[in-house]
Amino acid sequence: MWRMHAFDVLGDPVRRRILELLLEERPSGEVAATIGAEFGITQPAVSRHLRVLRENGFARVRTQGTRRLYVVDPDALHDVDSWLEPFRAYWDQRLDALGTELARGRRARLSAPAPEED
Repeated sequence: MWRMHAFDVLGDPVRRRILELLLEERPSGEVAATIGAEFGITQPAVSRHLRVLRENGFARVRTQGTRRLYVVDPDALHDVDSWLEPFRAYWDQRLDALGTELARGRRARLSAPAPEED
């Protein structure tokens, strides 16, 4: 089995949406119906996306009777998170600055005098 780079897997909007659905365990038929309606693709195409996610460690599958139930496998996401770690400093600083500005705005609104009524 050939494995894709994590960002190649996540680069596809259909697969990203499937992962959002798989935050809760779901039957493959439900995933196929939802994705088919949202993206206009066939059930076999959705199955191929599920296979890519499963073979690259982003989803787990288990059988329950005749149903195949899929759920996110967090291990691959931990690998992506670890890769992103060195880049967090870039957005953490900006988010901290935004938080400071929002707090200043709240304080300014709270300390402003109430408007006079006629």
